[in-house]
Amino acid sequence: MEQKQAGTMPSEAMALAMVALAALPQRVEAFAQPLEGGDDPAFGTVRWRTLFCGDRTQTTGMVIGIAEFPPGGTLLAHRHSPAEFYFGMEGSAVVTVDGLAQPMGPGTALFIPGDAEHGTLAGPDGFRMLYVFPRDRFSEVDYRFTPF
Repeated sequence: MEQKQAGTMPSEAMALAMVALAALPQRVEAFAQPLEGGDDPAFGTVRWRTLFCGDRTQTTGMVIGIAEFPPGGTLLAHRHSPAEFYFGMEGSAVVTVDGLAQPMGPGTALFIPGDAEHGTLAGPDGFRMLYVFPRDRFSEVDYRFTPF
């Protein structure tokens, strides 16, 4: 018979515990989350706060965050396999999806199909938006930037 170390949980029990935790409501304060990005010219000047992501919260099925652009800020043209959803919160921007300019502002929602090339240029007052991926973790989203 297999002996188990005291204080350790078998992997099957751990998996069940994780599923149970993911079924509970999760709450985060947006501005308490670290502001990331903005310092890599390979993808633009956008910064973001990750709200829900399986690597950081006991959640599954969605990655949700807030992207923040300075005036004239950018997220360079790229693709990724999962679809994405944007919801404008403040300011303005133009999101170009497969060559079509999509003006964004507060209250505007935009669905971006999987593998569609898209990039963002913020307006003169900057731009803040909510973004959502149908994935468990942000690390599951493989960004492929368009060479310029």
